[in-house]
Amino acid sequence: MKRIALLSMAIVLLLAWNASVFSDPGSQSHEPHPQPSPVLGTTLPSDFPVIINPYLGVPVLGFGASGNTHRFDRVPVIFLHGNNDTPFATACNPFGYIHNLAQFFLNNGYDPSQLWGLGYQGDQCDLISNPTNKSGVAHSTAAAVPLLRAFVHAVMKSTGSRQVDIVAHSLGVTVAREWMFQDNAYHTVRSLVAIEGPNHGIIDCSPDPANFFQLPANGGFIPTSAVCDEYGKEDTQLLTTLNAAGESPGPTTYLVLRNVFRASPESGDFVYLSAPDGFFPAVPAEDSTGASHDFSDSALLAGAPHTDFVGQGQFDVILGTSHLGILNSPDAWSAAFQFLNH
Repeated sequence: MKRIALLSMAIVLLLAWNASVFSDPGSQSHEPHPQPSPVLGTTLPSDFPVIINPYLGVPVLGFGASGNTHRFDRVPVIFLHGNNDTPFATACNPFGYIHNLAQFFLNNGYDPSQLWGLGYQGDQCDLISNPTNKSGVAHSTAAAVPLLRAFVHAVMKSTGSRQVDIVAHSLGVTVAREWMFQDNAYHTVRSLVAIEGPNHGIIDCSPDPANFFQLPANGGFIPTSAVCDEYGKEDTQLLTTLNAAGESPGPTTYLVLRNVFRASPESGDFVYLSAPDGFFPAVPAEDSTGASHDFSDSALLAGAPHTDFVGQGQFDVILGTSHLGILNSPDAWSAAFQFLNH
């Protein structure tokens, strides 16, 4: 119980921490070029449509550029963060590592008008007073899909492009896949880089008392929560329907980047693997019914190539987790970049 109490306290402190220092990719030691590059912004263009998240009652966050900076040598890329994250660090969320990934693309030849990020869950400040929003309707796939739909069409209008690429992490992967399925948007999305997506469920919804994520202070990931209803087991209604339609339908091309377990270096993943992951201790390998289940291959997509990573916790400079570290990893950045530019 002491461990759980410490975990809850740490998460609350992190949420309250203004960690803007982590939003500057230039502070990383793995800068790809010795010459300084432009810094990617953290706003959307002034003429970009205002897209309201009806569950939070606030406009979506995002980044991107328009105006006279249009270039048509590359397909625009949309970056999608995972659950309980943002497209860049905010006053209430010190992570936002996907902004560093987008900065890598900027450093390596993309124009700001070709790089777009969507924050579909607000700035996370609501989690300080309402931590169970982490697993609630406002953070569900059902809530996110209409926001992504509106955002993609707005980006295409702003850039004049008929296609986009998507680089997504965790929940962002299945949000993208579900929107593509609903809209038959496989001709619209040229390529999807799926980083650690919950394509076959998550480990955090077990009713076992050892699953500390079900505590209200840790997000309230109980079997009946909205997120667990979507991802608490491999055959939820959402996942059954989505995967039955094909896990990698064309003409979209796919690349999966995922963590795999190795005892050394430590490489657990608190969303899929029953092993310690940085700050987080292991939770039981069970689904939301309490049945034993192995979620270790959840990020895979049938028919899609995948690249496995170990020891990614070194790149999560806050909690030391592989699940978040892979998003801040130069090797993962390079794999995503090379896939979209081969």
